[in-house]
Amino acid sequence: MYAIIKTGGKQYKVQAGDVLQIDKIEQALGAEFTINEVLLVGGDKTHVGSPLVKNAGVTVVVTKQARTRKVIVFKKRRRQGYRKFGTHKQEFTELFIKAITSPDGQSSKAEGKPVVKDMTALRAERIQTKIEDSRARAEAGIGLGRANAHGVAPKAAPAKKAAAPKKKAVAKKAAPKKATSKRSVKTAAKKAAKKTTKKTK
Repeated sequence: MYAIIKTGGKQYKVQAGDVLQIDKIEQALGAEFTINEVLLVGGDKTHVGSPLVKNAGVTVVVTKQARTRKVIVFKKRRRQGYRKFGTHKQEFTELFIKAITSPDGQSSKAEGKPVVKDMTALRAERIQTKIEDSRARAEAGIGLGRANAHGVAPKAAPAKKAAAPKKKAVAKKAAPKKATSKRSVKTAAKKAAKKTTKKTK
């Protein structure tokens, strides 16, 4: 037996034992209630509603109240200098379909049992285990490069610089004298001659 139900402006096809995610509804975790907005009940005999099937209901149990994974929302208008970046997490309610009741009084019940998950408690437990693991690692001296329980990475001890090897003194070679050209020799001789003539005068 299956049924088509309406909730949050959407329609869902369900069977006994199914797990369904719908838009968030204000119900306590683990609460059991009946959805009366049944549009169709199928099986051995089909009951079609106009718009709803009278005396039909789907019994559900709330197993989770959580949010979906993060979705990136990016808006841009070209040539306008308009860009907006944001994220979104949609809240949802997870339901376990416990039983479907037809208008004839027939019902199909789920064989399994609902597994209720408290996400806030699970998240707090996960954080606590991470803190305990990091403390144990810090006490054991493992993973010094990673952050400790308070989220601060311990500073590594500064490495000692190795003494630089002493350089050997190398004797400087005398620079070779540049070969003098004939023109430079002549000019030098003329300058010397001018100096001598000045002195004699």
